[in-house]
Amino acid sequence: MVSRLPLSALDRKLLRDLWGMRSQALAIALVMAAGVSMYVTYLSNFDSLRRTVDTYYEQQRLADVFVTLKRAPERLTDRLRNIPGVEVADTRVVASVTLDVPGLNEPAAGLLVSVPSGTRPLLNDVFLRQGRWPDAGRPDEVLASEAFCTAHGFEPGASVAAIINGRRRNLRIVGIALAPEFVYSIPPGEMIPDDRRFGVFWMERRALAAAYNMEGGFNQVAFSLTPAAQEAEVIASVDRLLEPYGGLGAIPRARQFSAWTLENELTQLQTFGFLVPLIFLAVAAFVLNVAMVRALALQRPQIAALKALGYSNRQLAWHYLKWALAIALTGAAVGVAAGGWLGTAMIELYNQYFRFPELEYRLSADVVIGAVAFSLVAAALGARSAVSRAVQVPPAEAMRPEAPAHYRQSLLERAGLSRYLRPTTRMLLRTLERQPIRTGASVLGIALAGAVLFVGFVFIDAITELVDSEFQVRMRQDVTVSFVEPRSARVLYDMERLPGVVYVETQRTVPVRLRAGHRERTLAITGLPRTPTLNRVIDQYGHETLMPATGLLLSSILAEVLRVAPGDDVTVEVLEGARPVVRLPVAALVDDAMGLQAYLASDELHRLMREGNLVSGAYLQVDEARMSDLEARLKLIPAVAGVALTETMRQSFRETMAENINIQIFINVIFAGIIAFGVVYNAARISLSERSRELASLRVLGFTRQEISLILLGELGIVTAVSLPLGSLIGYGLSWLIVGSFASEVYRIPLVVRASTIAWTWIVVATAAVLSGLVVRRRLDQLDLVAVLKSRE
Repeated sequence: MVSRLPLSALDRKLLRDLWGMRSQALAIALVMAAGVSMYVTYLSNFDSLRRTVDTYYEQQRLADVFVTLKRAPERLTDRLRNIPGVEVADTRVVASVTLDVPGLNEPAAGLLVSVPSGTRPLLNDVFLRQGRWPDAGRPDEVLASEAFCTAHGFEPGASVAAIINGRRRNLRIVGIALAPEFVYSIPPGEMIPDDRRFGVFWMERRALAAAYNMEGGFNQVAFSLTPAAQEAEVIASVDRLLEPYGGLGAIPRARQFSAWTLENELTQLQTFGFLVPLIFLAVAAFVLNVAMVRALALQRPQIAALKALGYSNRQLAWHYLKWALAIALTGAAVGVAAGGWLGTAMIELYNQYFRFPELEYRLSADVVIGAVAFSLVAAALGARSAVSRAVQVPPAEAMRPEAPAHYRQSLLERAGLSRYLRPTTRMLLRTLERQPIRTGASVLGIALAGAVLFVGFVFIDAITELVDSEFQVRMRQDVTVSFVEPRSARVLYDMERLPGVVYVETQRTVPVRLRAGHRERTLAITGLPRTPTLNRVIDQYGHETLMPATGLLLSSILAEVLRVAPGDDVTVEVLEGARPVVRLPVAALVDDAMGLQAYLASDELHRLMREGNLVSGAYLQVDEARMSDLEARLKLIPAVAGVALTETMRQSFRETMAENINIQIFINVIFAGIIAFGVVYNAARISLSERSRELASLRVLGFTRQEISLILLGELGIVTAVSLPLGSLIGYGLSWLIVGSFASEVYRIPLVVRASTIAWTWIVVATAAVLSGLVVRRRLDQLDLVAVLKSRE
């Protein structure tokens, strides 16, 4: 037989006490569980993603440095490989094309990437999911990206038409593949993924080179570096060597679009995984402190008796601290289980727009241990002051009941309104005023629960505002067209003659490297008209920012990266054409929502480039009835590199990023609702425990159940009502903190509070109060008057 460990007298008392207050303990444990589950959900996903990313990059040999150029002869490869610090240099041919996809009205965009014949790429190796490698003797065979094939239901053997160097060719898909440099990919000129309208295709190198007259040459190089290499020095050497060949500036892996986006997502996920659970557990610690203070006040006679029996303050402190730790462990167990289940569901969201050979959910021991430790520390901090104060009361004093609160009339009675107040109303008002600390703690506890709920609803407002601002206020065009090469201003008239086009506005983009001291970023300056009509510059809240008379207009986040402010100069190194290097002043900043942006008035940009009125793309306003005609025509224009439809982008955003973010927000709101109910219910149950003898006495004196319910539940109602505006105020502060930590170089979320957010927060908290009141009212109706009145003071 297995012997049972003997329980000490204090441990048996602990179990009895926890069972006696099981409903309050469960409510607090659920609040703890909400915080722990958030911690486990987010950080287990972070851990799973981080492990997957590192393994994938290592196995498929993702490059350390990338560079694109116009064209360089293959003989230059040896010089690139001999640069100090370079371990491997792998050249290839890359080209953007327009696709005519069966079943898709609008033109899609494709990226053709060369792969060597008979061997695998030295870097950025392709993972073949299905099918076979292209045959060197069949120039139209390609591998296609998995996301594109999945979106269209393509299998090996399917075909898609592409405009390749002005000629229409049918590409036959012989394999479905992935690559580490395209874990996250978007169509040219757009902000979000759209797998239906963008695909990556890998073609045998000789076939692709022949199509673009690139035999014996290349226009992209990837490098891996030795462990001792100085990345900045290697990049500088590469840029010097490739500058005569139209090099667009080498970038490290950290700024390669897919890796950069993924790293920003991981950073946000990790930050969110610490910050939000910290707020939840801080609320739980406060609620636990309030509960312990009031529960231990009811145990004064027991504490005195235990001290009289010889138990030390330390033994009693540990005994009562175990109350809190037992509740925390229960919450941690529920939270870890719930977090593991939610984490499994959440990882599927990342599988939708991050493409890996395999992304499996993994709940590591480190995350579980961290979650449990987090909850135990929160519980210990929450209970510490209550336990310390309770056990330090001298035995003789603890044997006596607490002195009654100082008697005085309530504020309304002193104002001469007593004749309008019923006796029960006077009682509840006096109770609230006589114990201001207890009342204030209850108000603050419910306010904190409302604040957490408020934060969840604010993020829903923020996503709605982001979509409205970007796709209705900023992007007034119906279609955005980007060109393979800059075109003369004459293209404006060509665009105006297209079917259904009502109005055209052009733009010029120029690749540059912005430098401020030792800080730099490689990006594109966008040249816009001084008073743009279709594609405007706005901040996160939809307010238009006018183009400055002279100088650069930068995203605020870009200014932070470069550490510049309006009035400062930045060095602009142009990476195409005559490649001038100039210093330009930062004229103004815009707190925009997406990416790192730099703007310059079109005429000033043309002067900088020493060129005529060249354009890189056009914004089109289109008659909706002629949209299908326009889409068909654009598919046939070789000069067009990409076509983006604003409505399609909006829909894509809602189906991918907004949907995924909203699911996470929904989870937060559900947990916040649990916290709201737990806090309110706990406050009501403790009040019932404290006042059961008083309420029973009133019943014996002839008060009805409705009247004594009014005393207890009326107090809960007043406390809840007072807490609502305070919770909204605290929630606004927490939202400001979280939104600030959520900002990244990829996107920022505006802090928007709509009336509906405040209304829904108040409704949910009020509903939690009503439900708690109904449960407590039921217990009140079942009050055993004889047993309560027999209990010792």
